Amino acid sequence: MRKIIIEPITRVEGHGKVTIKIDENGKVVNAYLHIVEFRGFEKFIQGHPYWEAPVLVQRLCGICPVSHHLAAAKAIDQLVGVDPENLSPTATKLRRLLHYGQVFQSHALHFFYLASPDLLFGINAPAEKRNIVAVAAENRELAKKGILMRKFGQEIIKAIAGKKIHGIMAVPGGVHKTFSKEERAYFLDGIQIPNIDTMIEWSKEIIDFIKSYHQQNSDWINNFATYPSNHLSLVNKENGAMELYDGRLRSIDFAGNELLNIEDIEYKYHFKEAVEPWSYLKFPYMSKYGRKDGWNRVGPLARLNTCTFIPTPLAEIERQLFKQQSNNLVNNMTMHTHWARLIEMLHCAELMKELLLDDELMSDDLVREGIPRTKGIGIIEAPRGTLIHEYHTDNNGIITKCNLIVSTTHNNEAMNKAVKQVAEDVLTDVPEITEPMLNQIEIAIRAYDPCLSCATHALGEMPLIVQIEDKDGNIIDEKIR
Repeated sequence: MRKIIIEPITRVEGHGKVTIKIDENGKVVNAYLHIVEFRGFEKFIQGHPYWEAPVLVQRLCGICPVSHHLAAAKAIDQLVGVDPENLSPTATKLRRLLHYGQVFQSHALHFFYLASPDLLFGINAPAEKRNIVAVAAENRELAKKGILMRKFGQEIIKAIAGKKIHGIMAVPGGVHKTFSKEERAYFLDGIQIPNIDTMIEWSKEIIDFIKSYHQQNSDWINNFATYPSNHLSLVNKENGAMELYDGRLRSIDFAGNELLNIEDIEYKYHFKEAVEPWSYLKFPYMSKYGRKDGWNRVGPLARLNTCTFIPTPLAEIERQLFKQQSNNLVNNMTMHTHWARLIEMLHCAELMKELLLDDELMSDDLVREGIPRTKGIGIIEAPRGTLIHEYHTDNNGIITKCNLIVSTTHNNEAMNKAVKQVAEDVLTDVPEITEPMLNQIEIAIRAYDPCLSCATHALGEMPLIVQIEDKDGNIIDEKIR
C-alpha cells in the first residue's frame, strides 16, 4: 500500500492537505481532504453579550468577514425581536449593498488570482508560472481588470463598514450609519475609480472569455471531476428566484427533484452534522436522506441549479445560455462552477447599480426594535455558499450556545468526492508523481473556492510535500516544492 500526501493545497484560502492511498496493484483505494485546524469559535464566543457576536465572528476569516458579520447580524436581529421583513428599508438595502460588494470582490479574487492561471496556462504549465504575477505578465489587461473589479467591491465595503476588512455596519435591529451623496457619487461618476457601469461591462467581458474558453476546452471542462450531487441554496420566498441575502432553503437532487423547501429558520429540524477522525471539518447532511444520500453542494453552481431565474436582466440572459450547456437539466459539472461564479458577479454588479441609484439608501431610518427573544438564526448565501449562524442567550443577553455551518463545510463531502475521482483518473497505475498530477487534484478542490482560512491563518513557509510510501510505510519517493 502506498500513501501520497499533498500538503498544503495551494491557491485556496487557508491550509489543508490531501492523502491518497494506492494498493499493490496501483489502484486508488481511497482519498481524503483533511482540514486539520481547530476552530473553536462556537465555544469561546459563549459568555459574550449577544451584541458582540457580529463583531467577534468576522474574525473567523480575513476573506469572509462581511459574510460572517451579516449572518450574525441577521441572527442578532431576531434576539431583539426584529425579523428580516421588519428591518427598515434603508437598513435592508445597506446590508444588501454591503453583501453584494462582498460577493463581487470575493468572486473576483478567486477567479483572477487563484483560478485563472489554471485556465490560461493549462494543467501542464510549470508550477512557478501558475500565479497572478504570470497572468499579469502575459495578459496585462485581464489582470488589471481583475484587480480593479476586486477593488470596486472592497471600496463598497469600506464606504459602508468603515474599512475593507473587519469593518462594522450592522447593529441589533439595523445599521449604525447611512450612505452619503458623496459616497454614492464615488461609485457612479467614474472619476476616481471605474464606475458601476464599467463593472457591468467588464463582468460581461469576462463571461465572454469563459464561454470562449469552454468552446475550446469543452471535453475537459465538461468531464473533469463531474459527478451527480444534490444542490442547496436560498431562493426567493415568493418566486424561487436567485436570492443571496434572505429566502427559503431549497435543495434538489442531481436530476432536479426537489428534496427540501423550508423556511431558513427551520434548518435545525432538517440537518445533521457527521464527523470523521481525520478532519476537523464536519459533514452536514439532510437528516431525512441520511449521511450517504443527504449531502449537498453549495455555492455558485448550486445556486444556478436551485433558482428558477435570476432577477436581473443581463445575468438572466447568461443563466439561460449557461443552462443550455446541460440541456436545461441540473448541471453537475464541477468546472462549470467558475462559469456560474462569473454570472453571479454580473448579477451582483447589476444589483449594486440598482441600489446605488436608490435614494432610500441615504435615509436616516436605520434601527427597529421588537420584543426580545433568546434564540436567533441568520442564514445568507456567502460567496462560497450557504452560511448558517445560530445563537442562544440567557435572559441577560449572554450567549449560551452557538452553532455555525460555514459554506466550505457544506462542500466537504463534495470536495472529497472530487479528490477521489480525480485521483482515480490520474494516479492509477502511475509509478511516479508528476507536477501536473498534483495540480489536477488541487484544481478539483480549487473549483469550490474553499475558505479554509475560516479555521486558521498559516504563518511562515508553506511547502508542498508529496511522499510515496511502500507497503510497510517506508518513504520511497518524495518531492518538495
